[in-house]
Amino acid sequence: MKIRTHAERQEAGKALREKCPRPSHGKVVLGQGKRDIVALIAASNEGRVERLVPIRHGRMLQSAFAYFRGTAMIQAHDLAGTPVSGINVQACGDCHLMNFGGFATPERTLVFDINDFDETLPAPFEWDIKRLAASFVIAARWRGFKPRQARETAVQVAASYRGSMGKRVETGVLEGWYDRITIDDIVETFGKSVDLRRRFQKRVAEAHKQTHEAVFNKLTAPKKGLPRIVDQPPLIYHVTHTGKNKITMRDVEAFFKPYRETLPEERRVLFDRFTLVDFAAKVVGVGSVGTRCYVTLFLAAPDDPLFLQVKEARPSVLERYTGQKRVEHNGQRVVIGQRLMQSASDIFLGWSRGQGAGRDFYIRQLRDMKIAPLVETMNPQLLLSYATLCGLALARAHDKAGDAAMIAGYLGSRDRFDEAIGDYAVAYADQVERDYATFAKAVRSGRLKSDLSPSQMETILR
Repeated sequence: MKIRTHAERQEAGKALREKCPRPSHGKVVLGQGKRDIVALIAASNEGRVERLVPIRHGRMLQSAFAYFRGTAMIQAHDLAGTPVSGINVQACGDCHLMNFGGFATPERTLVFDINDFDETLPAPFEWDIKRLAASFVIAARWRGFKPRQARETAVQVAASYRGSMGKRVETGVLEGWYDRITIDDIVETFGKSVDLRRRFQKRVAEAHKQTHEAVFNKLTAPKKGLPRIVDQPPLIYHVTHTGKNKITMRDVEAFFKPYRETLPEERRVLFDRFTLVDFAAKVVGVGSVGTRCYVTLFLAAPDDPLFLQVKEARPSVLERYTGQKRVEHNGQRVVIGQRLMQSASDIFLGWSRGQGAGRDFYIRQLRDMKIAPLVETMNPQLLLSYATLCGLALARAHDKAGDAAMIAGYLGSRDRFDEAIGDYAVAYADQVERDYATFAKAVRSGRLKSDLSPSQMETILR
């Protein structure tokens, strides 16, 4: 058996430039011919909770950026047929800037990483980069930044990714697996800016308050001697216990039995110390609205809670475009992809299958010391620093389940790939804005339903 050296793997990656030159990534934006974005959105609504779909459309209507967040399936369609390097990794699949952030490791330290894996699947490494870079241009335009500043963030994503991959070439596999982006790394990325450091330190302090105890006080109220989840319709509500689709406490208890078996043995012991006392449906995100999502309350004592989020796992939007065989369990797909890509994953991360319809779900803790990016308050300098962080985090994730030497060999030491990604991101942002206008027209005409009133729509679209 021949074991290739780092240099040999780099040369193998470099050779792929012959079939797929790096500048070609900026020239082809739509790899498919015929596309009907309204039909694609309607298709993505199939199987969702019908009465929640208008909420999804209402959230997507808020801006071109919000629309982009909810349409991973459209960019997956558009990426199919574009130039590919030939290097596959475990891809995020919905790699936009809002799907990164800070969270607590099992050791209770904060790290920065990707935090959404609903669409994860093996795919070309550049697909994640293209979606991430485009998200920065669209967000920068939404914030009113100059065109030059918007494109600069996209180029910085690619440059940060490429630079990180170059440094990882000589790193051992185990060292790459253990690597993580810490608070100190983030502070270093922000450089000497006192204002940026102060903002970040404030967010860290807020994250340390996002514990189960803090969520406990916000989401529950006493009822018959024990806390229960408080309804906050239409976003949090108890599921009907009668009718054709009723869900009982016994159903939920049965659901968690196979989930328990997906946990490591020592964590089963920990899980067994808690007892299920309540569950409710919860509307989350933008693209996920309408999928089945629940929050469950477990107690070890009346004041010792554990909140687990149960989220439906549908087939990845990448599935039909990658030639992958249909997976047996989409909850397992999400969990394995998350464990492969994240530097540290939630200790309660697992999967199960619902009764009756047989829907797949994955399970994790709810709001465990999370820091979400506040794009609406970012200035150009902060957004550029954030682009650097996201590029670093994506490179770390792709290295963990991929081949950094091959990717680095393909990318090279010059900025040809970075500039091509900048061109792609700007062109694709133009396409997204055209698609957003088409989407808004479909909502106005009633072809797609929204929960917004005509006056609210006009205020947004004015």
